[in-house]
Amino acid sequence: MNIALHKPWTQDEFFAWAQNQALRYEFDGIKPVAMTGGSGGHSRVIRGLHRALNSRLDGQSCEPLGPDAGVQTVGKIVRYPDALVTCAKFDNAAYLVPGVVIVFEVISPSSGETDRVIKVQEYAAVPTVRRYVIVESSGIGITVLERRQGDEPWIISSLANDDLLRMPEIGIEIPVAEIYRDITFPDQ
Repeated sequence: MNIALHKPWTQDEFFAWAQNQALRYEFDGIKPVAMTGGSGGHSRVIRGLHRALNSRLDGQSCEPLGPDAGVQTVGKIVRYPDALVTCAKFDNAAYLVPGVVIVFEVISPSSGETDRVIKVQEYAAVPTVRRYVIVESSGIGITVLERRQGDEPWIISSLANDDLLRMPEIGIEIPVAEIYRDITFPDQ
């Protein structure tokens, strides 16, 4: 039995290749992995999140980016979260954002397992990430994973419509309802 063996890609090979693709990809440390498209609700939640972050961080030393800003996680894995906040300076030509403090993933039914299990472990491996925020797209709800000190495990909390998403690392708070403004969900 002959099995074709493929040499793992390098991160540089991935970035060179990805720049010429019509679809979006992440890098699993070995090969490109296609990213799925989201629903209209998913896009609206991302828009609400970016609107809230931009209005609070405009002119500040920390800046919100995404969804095309890359984060290196475990090994050479590259993820493109829906939003992130960095307080580090970096070159505009950089493919990876340094000093990421907060990562946001807006989840859909198809990405839920990856975002709630695999990415939790990956973002925990990034020393600068202090908070990982998982935002629901099929209803109002946010799960916040927070690290208080060093390598302690995540502290997990759940937020609903009337709660505040507090982010002391960057000195802002966002009402959960603001992220979901003008979005209606069935049964809510």
